[in-house]
Amino acid sequence: MTHKREIQGFVVKIAGDKTASIVVERRVMHPRYHKVVKRFKKYLIHDENNTLKVGDEVVAVECRPLSKTKSFRLQNVVKGAE
Repeated sequence: MTHKREIQGFVVKIAGDKTASIVVERRVMHPRYHKVVKRFKKYLIHDENNTLKVGDEVVAVECRPLSKTKSFRLQNVVKGAE
């Protein structure tokens, strides 16, 4: 059994049918200044039922490539948009 990578982030765009774009923030230590800085990366995730809205906080899990840039699918919604 292989370990699937999980990412958690916020929906920033509904990018077409059954696809949403999320932004994932991670905090890393700056190598020279030893200060914690934020790094951001966007991922496309597969939303089978088109349930996501902009602002939702979601968890996505790695899966087989579904398109050229989409390799994650929606696992659950942590918090809905207000």
